[in-house]
Amino acid sequence: MKSADVSFWRELKASRPMLTKQQYRTIKGQAVKGNINDARRGLQRIQRRQHR
Repeated sequence: MKSADVSFWRELKASRPMLTKQQYRTIKGQAVKGNINDARRGLQRIQRRQHR
């Protein structure tokens, strides 16, 4: 596991209270399947929407 992967998992865990259950499950599922880049992009997109 790369350090970038570890940092993503930490970021996802920290973001959990801001996400709906379905958003969390979707992003986690993408990451578990090995699609960390898309999962990170989705998480960032959700975070951007919430800060508006």
